[in-house]
Amino acid sequence: MKFILAQAIYWFAELLTFVMLVRVLFSWIRPNPYGTLGRVNEFCIRLTEPIVAPCRQLLSRFNTGMFDFSVLLAFFLVQFAANLMIRIIL
Repeated sequence: MKFILAQAIYWFAELLTFVMLVRVLFSWIRPNPYGTLGRVNEFCIRLTEPIVAPCRQLLSRFNTGMFDFSVLLAFFLVQFAANLMIRIIL
C-alpha cells in the first residue's frame, strides 16, 4: 500500500513538472488564444498558477531584472515536496 501511494505522489509530481514545462514553452511561442494550442496553454496556466504565483511573489522581493524564475523555483519546490513525502511514507 505504501508503495502505491509513493508511486502516485511521484507520478503526480512528474505530471505537474511536465505541465509547468509546457507552460514555459508556450510562453515563448505565444499560441493563438482561440486555437487548440491556446486552450492547452490556458489549461496549463490555470493548473500551475496556484504553485507559480506564490513563487513569483517571493521572488519579486529580489531584483531579477527581466527574468522570471518563479517557474524554476516551482519546479524545485514540487520535486522537493514529492521527495519529502515519499521519504516520509517509505
